[in-house]
Amino acid sequence: MMSKSQPKARFSNRLVSGDFLTLAVWPGRKDPKAEVLTIQIRHSSGGSWETIGRLAVYRTADGAYSLLPERLPLKKTPEVEVESQAPDENEGSEDAL
Repeated sequence: MMSKSQPKARFSNRLVSGDFLTLAVWPGRKDPKAEVLTIQIRHSSGGSWETIGRLAVYRTADGAYSLLPERLPLKKTPEVEVESQAPDENEGSEDAL
């Protein structure tokens, strides 16, 4: 059974609008020294969380950066409690993005 990947780091901030801005750093799947940086804005809409903006950047082991293509469509996720830190994001890696 495959376990779900966890980010190396995750930072989240609730915006004045109530949306969440999240930065996550994921390990590369093919190269463990590489990383995928994801930045998302999530909005509560009709009882579920929707990703309304996303930016993903791949950093190679030697420090070169490149913008990853946008994933479409942006998905809605199940309702998240107000007390939670931030809505979960989808797995982030160069293969998943």
